[in-house]
This record gives sequence, structure tokens and C-alpha cells, in this order.
Amino acid sequence: MDDELGNLPENEGEKRSALIQSVSIAARFLDLLAKSDRALALGELAKRAGTGRSTAHRYLQSLVREGLVAQDPATGSYDLGPTALAIGISALRRINPVETAGRQMKALASQIGASCGVAIWTDRGPTVVQWHRSASFSISTVALGDVLPLDNSACGLVFQAYLPADRIAAVRKLQPAAFRGSRPDAKVLHAIRETGGAELNEHLFSALTGKAAPVYDAQGEICCIVTTVSFLATAETEGHFPQLLEAARKATAESGGS
Repeated sequence: MDDELGNLPENEGEKRSALIQSVSIAARFLDLLAKSDRALALGELAKRAGTGRSTAHRYLQSLVREGLVAQDPATGSYDLGPTALAIGISALRRINPVETAGRQMKALASQIGASCGVAIWTDRGPTVVQWHRSASFSISTVALGDVLPLDNSACGLVFQAYLPADRIAAVRKLQPAAFRGSRPDAKVLHAIRETGGAELNEHLFSALTGKAAPVYDAQGEICCIVTTVSFLATAETEGHFPQLLEAARKATAESGGS
């Protein structure tokens, strides 16, 4: 962009910079409205945006004219308009939360000593649909396409903490008791909802640990789970759980959730 400006006449380069700045300021007002749970008055918007009232008024009226912002004729307050809604819906249609989560986990696998993946809920239980191995961790009891135990996996516990009881019960009938494990009590599931994820040491390989966290879609529903498997000592040293929670948060945000 700087090179392009350098090749323009001085006054034309200034215009280009001004236009870019104008878009940034307009986007600031849209972002403020998007993050607010109510319509906002002109003065409040100007204060939050760090602009004067006259500047805010000019931008908001331009946005109203384009349908990106709507103004209440009775109160004068501003809110997102129909064009903003249409853009948002179109963006949501293009989002694949599993692919979004997969990108986060691929990046995480390149940064920590753990295999990182994504699991979805199927009629057989938690199922691994993406799996990325770390260069510094080659041992794993999980592979792409694996169905995970309902009670003996961190993914299974997270799904139980958030999904309706009837969906869990249906899978509990399908999975053999020796495979799925023992049903967790309500305190365990409550703790998962409080912390935002689950940690569970492997029941067959005590040196390994699994961790899982939910990813939500734009409707606030759990759409998949991000998970890691690593050596217990490495997970503690590198702080895998907080990094996994952050990856889940980013995947949720990119998927339109909150």
C-alpha cells in the first residue's frame, strides 16, 4: 500500500490515505454497535469511539444511508441496520466451524509437544475428524476417525457437560461398558462447565493426558470439540490446558459464537 501511495501524485496519495482512514473509523462505529446489547445514542457512540459528536454524526448518517446502521426516529438512537444483518448472515453461511477449529489445532500442534485434533458428536459418540501430530510428540492413542469413549475421554466428558441427556443416553446404550467407562457424577460435569474444558489422564497409559474444550457456533450451541493428547509432564510444563482453552475461544469467535 505504501508503494502504491508513493507512485501517486501527492494530493491523490493523500486522498487514498484519507479514504482508508474513513473506512477504519466507520468500521469502529459498526464494531461498537455489534458489541452492544442495545441501541446507542449519538453521544455515547462518540464517547466510545473517541470522536467528536459532529464527526460521529457524519459517519453514522452515511452508514444509515447505506443501510448498515438504522436510526430510531423516536429516540434518535442508532443500531445495526438491515444491510449489516445481511452481510453478517452471508458471512455465517460461509463459515465451517470444524475447519476453523482445525486450523487452530494445526497451529497449536506446531507450537507445543502434543497431538491436536477436533472431534464432533455422532450417533456413536465423540468422533475424531481432524488430527494433527506434533514434531515433538509421536506417541498417541488416538487416530483420525476414532470413536472415543463416552466416560473415559476428555472429549466424552465435555460433550456430556453440554449436550442434552437423551443424546448422551442413546450413545451410552451403544458403547460397551468396558470401553466407555464409568458415568461421571454431576460435580464433574459442573466443574467442566465452570472451567470451560476437561482434563483426563489416559486410563491405559498413565504417562499420557487428554484435554478437551468446546467450540460454539453463532447460535451458542456446541458444534465441535478441540482436544490434545500429550505426555502429562509436558502438558504441565508447557501449559497445554490454557493454550487449548484459548484456541477454543478463537475458534468460537471465528465461527461467529461468543
